[in-house]
Amino acid sequence: MTFARTAWRVLVGIKDLLVLLILLLFFIGLWTVLNSRASTKIADGAALVLALDGAVVDQASEQSALQFASGRDMGGQTQVRDIIRGIDTARDDKRIKAIVLDLDTFVGAGEANLQSVGAALQRFRKAGKPVEAYATAYTDDGYYLAAQANHVWLNPLGGVLLTGPGGANLYFKKLLDKFDVDVNVFRVGTYKAAVEPFTRVSASPEAKAAEQALVDSLWKTYTADVQTARPGVDINGFLATLPQRLGEAKGDQALAAKNAKLIDMVGTRSDFDAAMVKMVGEGDQKRFGTYRGVTLDHYLAATTSLLPAKGQAVGVVYVTGSIVDGEAPRGTAGGTTIARAIAKAVAENDDIKALVVRVDSGGGSVLASEEIRQALIDAKAGGLPVVASFGPVAASGGYWVATAADEIIAQPSTITGSIGVFAIIPSFNRTLAEYGIGADGVKSTPYSGEPDVLRGLSPETRVILQSSVEDIYRRFTTLVATARKLPLAEVDRIGQGRVWAGTTALQLKLVDGMGGLDVAVAAAAKRAGLKGDVRTIDIERPESLFAQSLAGFFSSGEEEDQASRDPFAKLAALSRLRLLAAVGDLRTIAAGPTMQAACLECAVQGSPRVGTARDGGDLLGRLAAVFR
Repeated sequence: MTFARTAWRVLVGIKDLLVLLILLLFFIGLWTVLNSRASTKIADGAALVLALDGAVVDQASEQSALQFASGRDMGGQTQVRDIIRGIDTARDDKRIKAIVLDLDTFVGAGEANLQSVGAALQRFRKAGKPVEAYATAYTDDGYYLAAQANHVWLNPLGGVLLTGPGGANLYFKKLLDKFDVDVNVFRVGTYKAAVEPFTRVSASPEAKAAEQALVDSLWKTYTADVQTARPGVDINGFLATLPQRLGEAKGDQALAAKNAKLIDMVGTRSDFDAAMVKMVGEGDQKRFGTYRGVTLDHYLAATTSLLPAKGQAVGVVYVTGSIVDGEAPRGTAGGTTIARAIAKAVAENDDIKALVVRVDSGGGSVLASEEIRQALIDAKAGGLPVVASFGPVAASGGYWVATAADEIIAQPSTITGSIGVFAIIPSFNRTLAEYGIGADGVKSTPYSGEPDVLRGLSPETRVILQSSVEDIYRRFTTLVATARKLPLAEVDRIGQGRVWAGTTALQLKLVDGMGGLDVAVAAAAKRAGLKGDVRTIDIERPESLFAQSLAGFFSSGEEEDQASRDPFAKLAALSRLRLLAAVGDLRTIAAGPTMQAACLECAVQGSPRVGTARDGGDLLGRLAAVFR
């Protein structure tokens, strides 16, 4: 009887769960239908409201229903291509009178993506339409976008907190020593710093010098771009005298920012809304202020029909996040997923006459990188020109992929290079001995049971692994030398795992030109002989309709992250996101394939990567549980 009662309870529980799922699906479907109907209405003279909640990314990572419902998601994500399409469409749309940049809960985008969005905003302004920006607090990324506006508004209780690129990485050597774990590292490249978190307690002098040169270059580009947008702003002068300026303003950060001409207006959200009502009129919605406006997602839904559906096109392949073997969801570059998507698109869509591979990745698996590169080579063999477009990061395995391209376009702030290879295998012989556990056995050859993580790697295995790493490095540098038409010795000199900013990479002939995705698409179209306006076709793993509905359903409420409005909390939010992404990279390296071409330091300086950050949060949670 006890078994029967238990079985009955299980069946009833399953039935109740199914009923709840059906109801959830029904309400999500109903919300989607109602929301899509509302999104088609655009009032004349309205403002396009770019409320950039969370991170701006090249490709939004997928999140499960459990992550949404449990609150374990890492915040909002907006794809940079959607922002730029919305801005450029609105530029020629007579119904749109202005753009509002609502940056209250904006976390970051990566400097290369900021440059692309900033260029689109400048095109909008040149059409005679104003851009207005508002936030309670501005950090680096938010202020870069705000600087493109006609007027920059700041809340009286807020501030402009600019810090510049740079930050801390985690080093686990002492922790691993506490558990008597040996980390066996095999690498090529003086500057290949990806393995240092496992082997050192701090950065090596070589890695630190290379990273210092990188952040200095990125900061120089940032300040030059802001000064171009706002000629009266001297960011370095402001930071150098910030304590004195705050003293003169009696600690009022908003007043200090206004006195330095970083902002134009100090006002509350109500003051800003009233100014927008004067500009575009009063609206009837509740998602923002009281002025007449339309959100980006609604505007894109209403203008999708304006895009050409037929005709010759350029296919855009997205390589985003860590490059891993096999299949992977959006936001992570699965080698098999991307290679199959390329082959399918080329085989089934005769409209595609050229390819652009958009890279925002610090690399990962060598085999997966080669799988993607080979798929691009196969497309070229079929007569399609290939152009690479570099986003915030295109390093290590990301650069490996790009060697298939006929031409490489980067942004001045793109983080690229890191031409180097490593292998990493932990062994636990000391750990087992510490706890009184022995490991013994027999061998038929010197390589039986190798790599032996229980007793330690044999000398023969170490020789083989180091030789394999050196061989892959030779293959990597040969690919680069052939693709870039450079002497092999020169590639080795500028390789060695060192990371470069886009402007330096151009001087080193690692890239061919500067510009965003639009420049790369135009270059691909030119190579294919396409005339006039060229449409693009995204080649990527499609996001399911259910996932799209789920994302909109769980993010459609009126609540916002209040903490992220506070100046210092906004700094902490971006720092936390990048730190967790770096931890996620460590997890990928430790659990991933032996041979890798990855750039760990790129995670700290590059674009926010939500999917990898989520993995890092899971890892830290498990570590905390172990110590508890």
